[in-house]
Amino acid sequence: MEMVSEKKIKSNRHAAVVFGGYVNGYSIIRELSDGGVDSIFLIDNRRSIGSFSNRISKFIKVEKDSERYIEILERISKDYEFLVIFPTADDHIEILSGIESKISEFSFLPFNERTSKKYLDKIAQYAACEKADVPFPKTFEISQKHDLKLLESMAYPVIVKPRSREDLGKDVFRNLVLNSDSDLSKNKAVLEDILLRGIKLMASEIVPGEDDTIYAYTAYRSRDGVLLNEWAGRKLSQYPQHFGVFSSASNEAPPEVVALGRKLIEAMDVIGIVEPEFKYDSRDGQYKLMEVNLRSMMWHRLGNLCGVRLQLSQWKDALGLNVDRDHQETEKKIHLVYMKHEILNLLSDRKYFPTFWRNLRGAQERHFAIFNWKDPMPAICDIPYLMLAAVRLCLRR
Repeated sequence: MEMVSEKKIKSNRHAAVVFGGYVNGYSIIRELSDGGVDSIFLIDNRRSIGSFSNRISKFIKVEKDSERYIEILERISKDYEFLVIFPTADDHIEILSGIESKISEFSFLPFNERTSKKYLDKIAQYAACEKADVPFPKTFEISQKHDLKLLESMAYPVIVKPRSREDLGKDVFRNLVLNSDSDLSKNKAVLEDILLRGIKLMASEIVPGEDDTIYAYTAYRSRDGVLLNEWAGRKLSQYPQHFGVFSSASNEAPPEVVALGRKLIEAMDVIGIVEPEFKYDSRDGQYKLMEVNLRSMMWHRLGNLCGVRLQLSQWKDALGLNVDRDHQETEKKIHLVYMKHEILNLLSDRKYFPTFWRNLRGAQERHFAIFNWKDPMPAICDIPYLMLAAVRLCLRR
């Protein structure tokens, strides 16, 4: 079933198509709109916060399916000469790369089919690290029962997770943290059962440290292999804490993160918006790769607030326009805060208040991830999700 909510359609030769309207999708919409892009379509499988924005031309609700994506994109292309596509999730990349030959004539996809699927696999990401001499945690692929012996050679704590994203839907844990040999013995039968079902796992040593030791380098690399714009920042907090997603972030990052990010992107030979994420390991003083996102992550708006317009860079590059070289603001400290996650962290942990106060008041500028006086509905419509999550937290106590 498809639901279409139409607000405005301006006559134009080109249109932006954003897949996914959560925080990262809505941030793309804001940056493109602020940059003068009039025709912005949002495609999602649910009524996400971005669908309530007054900056989109049309919201199309459709299930994640290759044939449906082809149908919708072909329909939009009847009114526009060219579409510039902005994915916000790995499954968008998987589906779109599979239909590239059917839509490339009238659209720009911000990834290379040859490398995009390959580097959705974290084992391949770590292989690229080895090639580029970029530090990464000790990691093994666990595909057979006898591979479990490899865990005995690793330093605890160790995180075990399915290697493939598709396996998350096969009655298997999202991640399992092992803190000792005892934990491994207790969970060995479970791990063996998963492997017997043909599910491959990967195990990585966990880099110790708080959430504010995580840094990201984000860049846009053109089809010609040129880094057109870049910025770097630091996570301040996550929700849930330690193994969650963005809650607050800052525009602080050491030059080592930028240098490592550049090296890795070149070694991977990927195009579009790419975000390697690193964690500082105080034991050896190295910044080690956690993961690489081949699309815009949740807190990419921070780069825009610091003066770097990666979404607009993609738009202009796709249309053959000149891309201005942006320079990141680093003299002034800027915080980006997602209040929903900050409030949930407060409710989860009574000791969180000092971190909350630092995130909210510890910078010269503070911006909220969603709230916008000129476009208030996305923030308003996020409130019920906050209330539901808060109730669930309270019921767990």
